Amino acid sequence: MNAPPSRTFGEPRGARCTRPHEVTSRKHHWGQPVARTLTSTRGNTGMGAVLRVPGMPAVFTAHAVSMAGTLAAEVALSILVFQRTSSAFLSALVLVCSFLPYAVGGTLLSSLADRFPPRRVLVCCDLLSAACIATMLIPGLPVPALLGLLLVTGFVAPLFQGARAAGLSHLLGADLFPVGRSLLRTISQSAVVSGFALGSVLVAAIGPLWLLACDATSFLLSAALIGWCTQATPAADPDGERTLRSVISASADGLRHLRANPPLRRLIQLTWAVPGFSAVGDGLAVAYTAQAGAPVTTAGVLFTGYAAGTVLGELIVARMRPKTRGSLVLPLVLLSQLPLICFAFGPPLPMAAALLLLSGAGFACNQGIDPLILAGSEPALRGRLFTIQTSGLMTVQGVVIAVSGALGSHTRPGLVIAVFGVLGALTVLWLAWRSPAAKWGVR
Repeated sequence: MNAPPSRTFGEPRGARCTRPHEVTSRKHHWGQPVARTLTSTRGNTGMGAVLRVPGMPAVFTAHAVSMAGTLAAEVALSILVFQRTSSAFLSALVLVCSFLPYAVGGTLLSSLADRFPPRRVLVCCDLLSAACIATMLIPGLPVPALLGLLLVTGFVAPLFQGARAAGLSHLLGADLFPVGRSLLRTISQSAVVSGFALGSVLVAAIGPLWLLACDATSFLLSAALIGWCTQATPAADPDGERTLRSVISASADGLRHLRANPPLRRLIQLTWAVPGFSAVGDGLAVAYTAQAGAPVTTAGVLFTGYAAGTVLGELIVARMRPKTRGSLVLPLVLLSQLPLICFAFGPPLPMAAALLLLSGAGFACNQGIDPLILAGSEPALRGRLFTIQTSGLMTVQGVVIAVSGALGSHTRPGLVIAVFGVLGALTVLWLAWRSPAAKWGVR
């Protein structure tokens, strides 16, 4: 479990504007969402302001708990599959099954994020994931069944993230919404820095099955925090049909909306391209470590470099004024790609980690892009659009990592990273150039 708004760009017909210093939130009262007004000021738009909104600490605590459990469980499941099969291929399929379902689940089920209240969707997704992980604990369960259960959890993940973003858009004001999504990304990257290492230690200490049990518990705890400690928000499209056929048809409305709205489509594609191309550094980290003549066991410094850069960038940009964040979109998207070009010269491992840190810091561009996406989208379609955004991001990352890995087996990994850096810089520059709001920071 890895986002905004003023109404000057891409104003959809019939969209409701909010006054500059006034935003609408919801307060849970006897199970019903009751409208109330929150005041937002330009001088109070950092992460502390987000955490002071009622229910927000529970949202971020739930994310941290489930994220830590998920990362540790990936390590546990990979080891468990390898122990049962001695197959490196089947063990690697654990990560593939974590990426693959995003494209399908985000495309077919995205409308559920709009047709049901976000909090109900979140709790149901958490409970389904907990049930799947708990089923993995059945002794002697075949490996195909383990992978199938993992696919189900991946299938609902984009729906969960889309519904959560839709809920945040109700609870947070125009200036706080991008900071809220930034905080989610910061938690995710912090978990990446520590989660895999902690998972390895815990597997050695308590075994993979107990670690999977902890993951199931983390989903239950997340469901409890969201269900009992967060505010209720209304469904964006509560009157839509809820049959499977209508859900799939309505999910396609989000794709049609993007096709008919080029500025919005390019903004979402920009959020895919930035991490999609820069993920090559992570995908080839082990191979590049070997190319640099260092022990492959030290490859973790490259993984840590990118994740630490992401956290650092998010924290710095979150402290800036909303207008400043918007004006930094173009510099930050270029920062995410340009450092990768230096890998063509084969920098030593410490310098390579510093380059990835700079690249990761560029991911904070989303704090300027997210308000533009929210302002340019129809309110009734936001859950679908955020689900599609998450699905596309994960799919693009998976494809690029796979392609770069194949190329890295035939040529120098550093050269492959540099080539993708060039391609990424040209792509994000073109997308930003075709999106005047992203190009000039218009809000």
